[in-house]
Amino acid sequence: MNAPLPRVVLAGNPNAGKTTLFNALTGLRARTGNYHGTTVEKKSAILGLPQKVELIDLPGMYSLRAVTEDEKVAAQVLRGHDAKFPHPDVIIAVVDASNLDRNLFLVSQLAECGRPMIVALTMLDAAAGQGLALNTDLLSSRLGCPVVPVPYGSQEGADALKSLLGEWLDGGVGKVALPHRPREDLLCGAGCSGCPFHGRFTWSEQLAREVVRSHHVIKNRHTERLDEILTHPWLGVLAFLGVMVLLFSLIFSVAELPMELIEGLFSDVSAAATHRLPDNLFGSLVGNGILQGVGNVVVFLPQILILFFFLALLEDTGYLSRAAFVMDRLMKRVGLPGTAFVPMVSGHACAIPAIMSARVIENRRDRLATILVLPFMSCAARIPVYVILIRLLFPGRPFLAGLTFTGAYALGALAALGTAFVLKKTLLPGESKPLLLELPAYKTPNLRNAFLHAIQRGNLFLKQAGGIILLISIAIWALSTFPATPPPETAIALRAEAVHATPDEAEGLLETAKNLEAQHALEHSFAGRLGRGIEPVVRPLGYDWRIGIGVLSSFAAREVIVSTLSIVYGLGEDADESDQLLVDTLREVRNPDGSPVFTTATAWSLLVFYVLAMQCLPTQAVTRLETGSWKWAALQLGYMSALAYFCALVTYQGLRALGYA
Repeated sequence: MNAPLPRVVLAGNPNAGKTTLFNALTGLRARTGNYHGTTVEKKSAILGLPQKVELIDLPGMYSLRAVTEDEKVAAQVLRGHDAKFPHPDVIIAVVDASNLDRNLFLVSQLAECGRPMIVALTMLDAAAGQGLALNTDLLSSRLGCPVVPVPYGSQEGADALKSLLGEWLDGGVGKVALPHRPREDLLCGAGCSGCPFHGRFTWSEQLAREVVRSHHVIKNRHTERLDEILTHPWLGVLAFLGVMVLLFSLIFSVAELPMELIEGLFSDVSAAATHRLPDNLFGSLVGNGILQGVGNVVVFLPQILILFFFLALLEDTGYLSRAAFVMDRLMKRVGLPGTAFVPMVSGHACAIPAIMSARVIENRRDRLATILVLPFMSCAARIPVYVILIRLLFPGRPFLAGLTFTGAYALGALAALGTAFVLKKTLLPGESKPLLLELPAYKTPNLRNAFLHAIQRGNLFLKQAGGIILLISIAIWALSTFPATPPPETAIALRAEAVHATPDEAEGLLETAKNLEAQHALEHSFAGRLGRGIEPVVRPLGYDWRIGIGVLSSFAAREVIVSTLSIVYGLGEDADESDQLLVDTLREVRNPDGSPVFTTATAWSLLVFYVLAMQCLPTQAVTRLETGSWKWAALQLGYMSALAYFCALVTYQGLRALGYA
C-alpha cells in the first residue's frame, strides 16, 4: 500500500490573498470537492517539489476558536481532529502585510499547532501604498520560521515558496525547527477585563510595531473620490447597474464566435455518428439523444466562463466589496442581513452551494430568510435559457441583449428582496443584524487568477450539470420515441409518389414525408401525450404542449430545457438539419394554423417564468437539509412556482393586449 503524500495546508484570514497564492502554486491542477461529512468546499492539488505533495487550501478563518462552519473545518484539520484528515505536515500561514497585527493573531495560534510553518507575506503593494515597510528578516527571527514575500501578480514569490518546501521535504520535515510560541505571560489574559484574547492581541500588536516601519504618505485623493461615487447610496447603485450592463453586453458579443464553433463541432460529430451508426434505436439514441442533448448545453460554456472571468476581475479590483456595502443598505430594509450578500453573490453560480454557505449567518431567523430567497438569484444553470430566449428577442443586437440579460438578473434580485420583505412582515418577523465590512484597497486585477477561477467554475458547472443532463436527455429521447407508431397515410402516399417523380421532386417529397412522420410520432409518443395533458394549464402563458414538456423537464435542472427543446423539435435527426442553430429552429417553428410558436409575447413570458420559478429539485433537498424540515422546502417550491406562473401570465396577456402577439 502506497504511503500517503505529505500534506501542506494554506491557512489565513479571509481576503488575505490565499486563493491567489493557491492558484499561483497549482495552476490548473486544482481539484474541488467537499470536506468529509460537511458542505464546506475543499480545494487541493498535487505538486511535484520534486517529490509529490498534496497542497490543500483551507477555508478562511480568523481564529482557531471557530465560529462559522468554515472555521470549524479549518480548525479541525489544523489540530488533527479530523479522522479522515491526518495532521498536516507543513502549515503555510498566509499573512496580509497591510494588516499585520490582525493576521499575526492567527499566526500565534498556528504556532501552537506543533507543526513546521512558513509565513507567506502577501499584499505587499497595499502595505507600500500605506507607507508601511516590513523587516522580513526580523519578523522571521521573532517567529522562528521562514518568511517568504509573495508580491501580488508575481510568480517569483510562489516559486521561492515551492523551492523552500522542496528543500524541507527532501531533508525531512521532522528535522525542521518548529516556530516560536508567543510567551506565556503575553497569552495569559491578565488584566484583560474579561477578554480571553487580550494577551494574544497584545503580542500581535507589539510584534507588528517592532517589524513595521511607517512613513508619511500623501492620501490618494483619486481613491477617495472614487469611493465617494461607488459607495454613494444612489450613485453607487447606478454605478453597479452600469457595470452589470457592460459585463453582460461583453458576454454576448465576445462569446458569439466560440459558441458558433462549438455548435458546428457538435453538429458535425452528431452527423458523423448518425451516418456511421446503424439506422436503429441505438444510432438514434447516440446521435439525437446524447450528443445533441449534451452539445446544446456545452455550447453555453463560453458565456459561463466569461461571466466568472469578469466577476473575478471585479472582485480582484476591490469593487465587489463596495457593491456589497451599497447593497447592504437596501438589504437591511427588507429583513436580510448584510452577511447574506456573500451567499447571494455565490447564488449566481449555483443555489446549492449558496444555500450551504448561508451557515456563515449565525442568527437562525436571518439564515432561514436568506435560504428561502436564494433560488431567486439567477444561477449559471439559467444562463443557457436566458441566452436562447434573448437571442430570439434581440438577434444581432448585443447592447439590447446585454440590457435584457441584466434585467433578468435584476428581476431575480428584486424578487428575492421583495420576498424577504414579505417574510419579514409575516412568517419571519424581526430585524437583521448590521453588516461589518472591511473595504479592501483598490488594485490592478490579476488576469491569471481570474482565468483560473473561470476555468474552475466552468468545470464545476459541467460536472454538476453533466450527469443530470445526460440522464434527462436520454429520458426525453425515450419519451419522444416510444411507443412506436406507424407513419401517417399522408406520409405513405408521399413516399409512393416519390418513386415515380424526378430526382429533385422526389427529394422534396421525401423530406416532407419525413417531417410528417416525425411530427406524427412525437404527437403520439409518451412525451406528446403528457404535453397535451398539461397544455390547458400552460396555454394561458403562451406555451404549447412541446414547451410544456420543456418546463416539466426543467424541474430536474433548469438548463435541461435546452436539450429538451432540441429533441422535441427534431434537431439532429438529419445531417442537413443538424447544422441549424437551435435558435433558428425555434424562430421558424409554426403552430398548425401557421402562426409562430415563439412570438415576442411567448419569449418574454418564458423568460420571466425561468427567472422566477424554482425548477431545481436538488435545491429542494438541500433546503430541507439546511432548514431541518420539508415544510420550508415545500413552501419555497410553492411560492416560487405560483409567483412565476402569475408573472408569466401577466407578461404574456399584457403584451398580447398591446399587440405583441
